[in-house]
Amino acid sequence: MKLAGKRALITGASQGFGLAVARAFIAEGADVMLCARSGAKLAQSQKELSQVAGGRTMVLAMPADVSDPDDVARLVEASLAELGGLEILVMSAGVYGPKGPVEQVDWSEWSRAVAINLMGTVLTCRAVLPHLKARQSGKIVLLSGGGATKGLPYLSAYAASKAAVVRFCETLAEEVREFGITVNSVAPGALNTRMLDEVLEAGPERVGEKFFRQAVKQKEEGGTPLERGASLCVFLASPESDGITGRLISAVWDPWESLPGRADELRDSDIYTLRRIIPGERGKVWS
Repeated sequence: MKLAGKRALITGASQGFGLAVARAFIAEGADVMLCARSGAKLAQSQKELSQVAGGRTMVLAMPADVSDPDDVARLVEASLAELGGLEILVMSAGVYGPKGPVEQVDWSEWSRAVAINLMGTVLTCRAVLPHLKARQSGKIVLLSGGGATKGLPYLSAYAASKAAVVRFCETLAEEVREFGITVNSVAPGALNTRMLDEVLEAGPERVGEKFFRQAVKQKEEGGTPLERGASLCVFLASPESDGITGRLISAVWDPWESLPGRADELRDSDIYTLRRIIPGERGKVWS
């Protein structure tokens, strides 16, 4: 029970990856507050997870839009009051946003995607941080995505906002290090969730032929199990990951189970961070 006695706020928890994270947290003994925009879907997920918990842990839920400061304030206040405090924040709420060439997509939809993915992440962290700082401890886990580390044509709002989330993670980690708070980003892998279905419905005309073909192949082969990324979130939310902060960790490709033994090496390195590659690192002399 890696999270026994811990209390977590999990956004985007009514379906997909957020729901998988909540299920994993409950299995490891955590009390949880679930959050999503859709009240009906959230209520259904709360009922499902309450059955999984079997009365051993608390499973609460509250609809909220993480891009709305008032909603976020109410959500965090309710979480603190009803759970009795918070040790963990998992930001899983996110959207692809508009699909298509950047000069053609609807600007309000583009801005809305950035508001949810980036602003929502920052707003919720801002609301939780005073409590974690007062405790002198805490775990914040942010959800990255494929757009954070490479260009993602025709999904520019998603790519730009997710890259910004990772850099925000690295920055916030340094701001709160002295308070015993760790902040990390998770790349969960290619997941077969509603976001994949959105790409398939949009078609190659809006998301590009290459990305569409990848989506079709992923759908056919099953994608990365949700449980793999959820297990990484459990690790980053548990005492096992103490000392590991400001990193973007891949659930699929990185040996994260062994990282506790490498915390000292990570501390003073740029491993698992966003960075610029210079010619010399590719065997080229341009100066």
